[in-house]
Amino acid sequence: METVISFIIIFGALVFFHEFGHFLFAKRAGILVREFAIGMGPKILGITKGETLYTLRLLPIGGYVRMAGEDMDTIHLQAGHRIGVLLNKEGQAKKIIMNQKHVYPEILFLEVEEADLEKELWIKGYDEDEKLIRIEVARDAVVEENGRETILAPYDRQFDSKSVGKRFMTIFAGPLFNFILAFLIFTAIGMMQGVPTFEPVITEVTEASPAAEAGMQNGDLVTEIEGKQIGTWDELVESVQTNAGNPLAFSVERDGELLDFTITPEISDQSAEEIGVIGVLYESPVEKDFFGSFAYGAEQTIFWFKEIFRLLGMLVTGQFTIDALSGPVGIYKTTEEVAKYGFFTLMSWAGMLSINLGIMNLLPLPALDGGRLMFFILEAVRGKPVDRQKEGMVHFVGIMLLMLLMIVVTWNDIQKYFF
Repeated sequence: METVISFIIIFGALVFFHEFGHFLFAKRAGILVREFAIGMGPKILGITKGETLYTLRLLPIGGYVRMAGEDMDTIHLQAGHRIGVLLNKEGQAKKIIMNQKHVYPEILFLEVEEADLEKELWIKGYDEDEKLIRIEVARDAVVEENGRETILAPYDRQFDSKSVGKRFMTIFAGPLFNFILAFLIFTAIGMMQGVPTFEPVITEVTEASPAAEAGMQNGDLVTEIEGKQIGTWDELVESVQTNAGNPLAFSVERDGELLDFTITPEISDQSAEEIGVIGVLYESPVEKDFFGSFAYGAEQTIFWFKEIFRLLGMLVTGQFTIDALSGPVGIYKTTEEVAKYGFFTLMSWAGMLSINLGIMNLLPLPALDGGRLMFFILEAVRGKPVDRQKEGMVHFVGIMLLMLLMIVVTWNDIQKYFF
């Protein structure tokens, strides 16, 4: 049950921040956001606030922000349509009823002659006296069809009406917020757990090792090797590993006293390469540092960003196969293992997953955010947009291929973990 709760919280946070990025920048650009959804499939819970419907959906495999002007969102009134119109105090249409199922007082019936519900916002039609009249439509008018109400979206509030830059940032904001979330997670770890100092402090000296024979003890702080100042554990490791069989002069600090040792690294039998070891273990000390926590958050975010790109490069060059990829099932099982190591390890896992989600979405593949960004870049270069039908077809094919990949990866996970 703890694993289920952990998975739901982590996955929900990743999806929420990703979609919140799209949502926030869409709002800043003046785009009407019709729905903010966490999850896919049937709706479990829905709350309307302002002009946006906030929903929680059944399948925890993603989320979306539905913006006006996308996915056949535009409302059209054709000649011959019979509609009902409710007017506001200014004589503008505040509600347009496509199929009347409710009785409204003071409703005006029209047979539509022509209409513009995007730019100039008007309806022209014949009333019950067969008189041709023209009615202005309010910018915040509502269209009701079969009991379902939809807020009218003037063209200047639709996604496609915005500049390339605003559309680019609205889509890019999703992955961007995943990177921001990762930074906040790693920063929080630094604040709560402390920031690793990476000081070259010996945590444990193993028995019968070169270090033990020379007299080194737990808690010794290595300050110099062969007269070279040592400031981090990585510098100590590099000096030892590159000097297998060579005597090294160590200067250490113990209880405020400086001591000197001569230690000869022996060749490790745990590595295929000829590297030196002296038989000491390390666990990085931590310190509470408010401002250092932000630096630690940035360092960890950059580290995992580079690491995930390195793994992607290995996939592209064939250094590991598609069988190494994991879908929701694999992520769930890994979360189960990671949770055993404690809260902070689970937080680190969530930060890494957030970066991974951001990078995956930025890949220039159809249907992903990166694929849409490529079309925006192409539009900026050409000076005109790509035909929407052609772009839609490319994204449709991309969705089908991604669904196929998801099925393959999920099946591999099921085979790996349950059979």
